Amino acid sequence: MAPVTSPQDEQDKLLEEAMNVVKTQSFQMKRCLDKLKLMEGLKHASNMLSELRTSELSPKNYYELYMAISDEMRHLEIYLIDEWQKGRKVPDLYELVQYAGHIVPRLYLLITVGVVYIKVSEFSRKDILKDLVEMCRGVQHPLRGLFLRNYLLQCTKNVLPDCEKESEIPEESGIVMDSVEFIQLNFAEMNKLWVRMQHQGHSRDREQREQERRELRLLVGTNLVRLSQLEYIDIPTFKKSILPAVLEQVVNCRDPIAQEYLMECIIQVFPDEFHLQTLRIFLQACADLHEHVNVKTIIISLISRLAQFATRDEGTGIPSDIQLFEIFSAQINQVVQNRPDMPPEDIVSLNVALINLALKCYPGRYDFVDKVLETTEEIFHKLNLDHLEHTSAVSKELSKLMMIPVDNYKDVSTLLKLDHYGALFDYFDYESRKSLSLHIVNSAIESGNYITSSEEADSLLTIISPLVVDQKDQPEEEEDPEDFSEEQTTVAKFISLLQAPEPDQQYVILNTARKHFGSGGNKRLKFTLPVLIFSAFKLAFHYKSISEEDAKWNKKCQKIFQFCHQTIGALIKAEQNEMSLRLFLQGAVAAGEIEFENAESVAYEFISQAFSLYEDEISDSKAQLSAIYLIIATFEQMGIFSEENHEPLRTKCALAASKLLKKPDQCRAVAACSHLFWSGKINGEEMHDGKIVLECLFTFVLVREN
Repeated sequence: MAPVTSPQDEQDKLLEEAMNVVKTQSFQMKRCLDKLKLMEGLKHASNMLSELRTSELSPKNYYELYMAISDEMRHLEIYLIDEWQKGRKVPDLYELVQYAGHIVPRLYLLITVGVVYIKVSEFSRKDILKDLVEMCRGVQHPLRGLFLRNYLLQCTKNVLPDCEKESEIPEESGIVMDSVEFIQLNFAEMNKLWVRMQHQGHSRDREQREQERRELRLLVGTNLVRLSQLEYIDIPTFKKSILPAVLEQVVNCRDPIAQEYLMECIIQVFPDEFHLQTLRIFLQACADLHEHVNVKTIIISLISRLAQFATRDEGTGIPSDIQLFEIFSAQINQVVQNRPDMPPEDIVSLNVALINLALKCYPGRYDFVDKVLETTEEIFHKLNLDHLEHTSAVSKELSKLMMIPVDNYKDVSTLLKLDHYGALFDYFDYESRKSLSLHIVNSAIESGNYITSSEEADSLLTIISPLVVDQKDQPEEEEDPEDFSEEQTTVAKFISLLQAPEPDQQYVILNTARKHFGSGGNKRLKFTLPVLIFSAFKLAFHYKSISEEDAKWNKKCQKIFQFCHQTIGALIKAEQNEMSLRLFLQGAVAAGEIEFENAESVAYEFISQAFSLYEDEISDSKAQLSAIYLIIATFEQMGIFSEENHEPLRTKCALAASKLLKKPDQCRAVAACSHLFWSGKINGEEMHDGKIVLECLFTFVLVREN
């Protein structure tokens, strides 16, 4: 039984056989040409070209065969040019090769001889080019026809007429519009052949045919490259004669693969200046493409190219008479309306490209960016989209859209100029809202720009609310403690950016922030409220520095410390007792240093509150020792108290030290307490009461011995 060969092995065998024929016939052709036997050489050339009549090879292998034969045909072309220089008449050959037996080798020979004829005598160039492109209609097999016409295109690359007026040269030589007609006809025929490949063979081989067609797309696209390389093509000619004809072919072929590739090809090969003047024509054609064409990719590609053109250093930018954003916006809306089944993520992708265009070409036009956001919101509302899963494609695209203004503007307060920015947050699920909020906060921290008004602070904190307060759609399971801590630490850094230029405005901002952060739940308060409290202390010190300019600074400082007292009270309710104790002590120190009216009473109240927390809430022996050390050390440094207020506080310290449960702790605390009676300050003067110090030290010895 004979072994079964795979299709690939069969293809390799066929290609090898064809290549062997090519090698043999090309060798014979060259030998005959060297012996000046032209007719014999043409016969061997025809035999070699006959290998291109095959229908058995795959497009990939046919391409290899075609390239090998094309290389050999150059030898014939060079020989014929040499013959003309020696006096041989090329027109005779042009007629002679038309008698070749088969149409495929006949046309390849005709093209070769015809190009030589043009090179040696330009006077009949126009007619020969027209003759060649028309005669190629004789091959209607898709694969053979595509490569034949590509051969025509490659051979005529350097002989196409490219001048403006017939008066400059003889009429027979042609002008640039003759080249345009030649290339357009060749393009139209090649596109038809390329599309026809899709409808040959069995339906089960559809995917294979599509892959083969994609491998051949460059053959068709080369026509557009040739058009773009004509020097005397100007914008009016492109707008009137070239683009409409090309788009007509593209739209009428009704083939998704061809339309998608050729539209992309148009974008890439023609200059940006041409695209700017023909935007409406091109985008209207996009709306008429086959429903299976990915129009999104085409439009995004054009937007990206024009956006790069607008920001190019050596470029002149977008002409003022071209309303680039308005044109794209209107045409994208038209495309979306014409395609009711377009996936929402594709619609958002178009708006992503549009918002990038607005930011690059019109950086100061916030209304353009807001228009894109408004359109997106309207589409989502119309499609009844809500709480998009963060893993979904549309959610990812929307996140990309929302991040673009943040990354471009740097100053997050600019986001507040976009009326429809915050509204789009409602379409995300909790995870996406939190992720985007964190992106905004990190961007604000990185830029370092201050939020300077209470209105801005209120709006921004509302936008990033997933980081500030619990959400209704928040998962029930607890977040990872480390991730949560890192997230809230970032939020705490953000609070330092709430900084108004005027102190009175700053106080209003702090109150606004407390309303938001105060509702954050016990887990969040320990990260956010301390920052607010220290910001308030900083504000109080600022009021002291401008006390000569502000007659009401005393009352304002009292209000600030009242604000701090209430805020620390919220931390106590959240069971952050040790932190609250430290903040009360810090507040007492701040009040003592600022020395505003009633500062002594405020400082006394803050230390008293610290004592209350110590007595009522701290029960662990190590924590008690640490707390009493802290209270004693703080109290010792303060010089604002009179004897009336100093005496009860130092007594409380001594009593608290003596009541510690462990003897060693009592000893250390009493020893520390003795410092209050020596370096402790009454009205700023140290006490230096040696008698009481000795009593404390004697108590220390007694406790130690017992």
